[in-house]
Amino acid sequence: MSAATSFAAQLGSSLKYIKATVSTFDDDDAGFAPQPELYTVAGHIAHAADSVEWFVEGAFGKGWNMDFEGLIAAARAVTTMDEAMAWLERAYATAIATIENASDEDLFAPISDERIMKGAPRVAIVGSIMDHTAHHRGALTVYARLLGKEPRMPYS
Repeated sequence: MSAATSFAAQLGSSLKYIKATVSTFDDDDAGFAPQPELYTVAGHIAHAADSVEWFVEGAFGKGWNMDFEGLIAAARAVTTMDEAMAWLERAYATAIATIENASDEDLFAPISDERIMKGAPRVAIVGSIMDHTAHHRGALTVYARLLGKEPRMPYS
């Protein structure tokens, strides 16, 4: 198995795990947030999707988008489960394709925009994507419990 295939498979697992967590919710839950300043269920999913794109663009594209207020606003604007999940699917599909289509030389080249992850190889974003998505899976699990739901085991 090539490095690209292995890293792409890790991203595929990350997507599978968050989709299992999200399957706990229905359309009526999309707007739930325990406090007004927190992301809604749909907002968490959208933010996770946006962050996948952010990492790919930061490492393989134009560089890091440091407009965090704009990124947060975009995630908060998502109000439906369908919209959030479509974004998540697109973001992961792009990330997986980017990794699968990269040569080992490209994967292990340093990220050129050194403002974030200075000196790290491009492929380091895979671990960062997985970690960040896991963080939002955990938050969504708490949201599910607050809604009286039992979250699905993501690894089954």
